[in-house]
Amino acid sequence: MSITERTSPKSPPPDEVQEEVVLSRRELVVLTHLTEDMTLEQLAAILFVTRNTVKSQLRSIYRKVGVSNRADILRWARDRGIS
Repeated sequence: MSITERTSPKSPPPDEVQEEVVLSRRELVVLTHLTEDMTLEQLAAILFVTRNTVKSQLRSIYRKVGVSNRADILRWARDRGIS
């Protein structure tokens, strides 16, 4: 079983080159819960980790995707059908 999941757009724009983003399974879990409008504290409690662990995982997601805030990552996830 692979420890990573690959995400890519459903239909990339023809004039835009899309890089494949590889998120770990845990990062996908964090991202999925983030789309449910949870606070970091709520997410940490569900995942049985600390708030700082969630923040670290989010920073990693932001870096891989190339965004810098929650609104951008939620838009990115929605555009790719991650929810």
